Amino acid sequence: MVVKKRYDVKMSEYIHKSHNVSVLLYHIVCPAKYRRVVINEDVDKTMKEVCERISERYEIKFLEIGTEGDHVHFPVQSVPSYSPTKIVTTIKSIIAKKIFEKHPEVKKQLWGGEFWAEGHFVSTVSKHGNEYVITDYVKFQGTEEHYKRLQKIRNDDQRTLFD
Repeated sequence: MVVKKRYDVKMSEYIHKSHNVSVLLYHIVCPAKYRRVVINEDVDKTMKEVCERISERYEIKFLEIGTEGDHVHFPVQSVPSYSPTKIVTTIKSIIAKKIFEKHPEVKKQLWGGEFWAEGHFVSTVSKHGNEYVITDYVKFQGTEEHYKRLQKIRNDDQRTLFD
């Protein structure tokens, strides 16, 4: 079962600290262990709730959460003191623990193992360029509309050698 869920987009903002201002955006993709389709509507709902709690406790703001059944897209914003690895580790460990607590059937589907695969994808996103492209990508992942939009963006961004 593929669950495509769109949450209210809360675009990034400048984070003001005592000695710096930042807008660090990342696109994180985390696959489920064995790429098994274990993210159904109930797991998706739990994941959203856990992400909200993570945002309250850590300086990690979820701009969008896109689930695809066997993997999840997280466009997030954070602060310079959090490395991308720390962000991914925090997200994956807390979500896995809470999903196994609330959905023991998922643990059975994964043969008693871990929720996430070991690897992940993380990419920086530009506030003034790719932020909307990535959130659009997550919103329309796997749809024909996504590919049409992506083609239009690529064509619009093409420049000639002597512009």
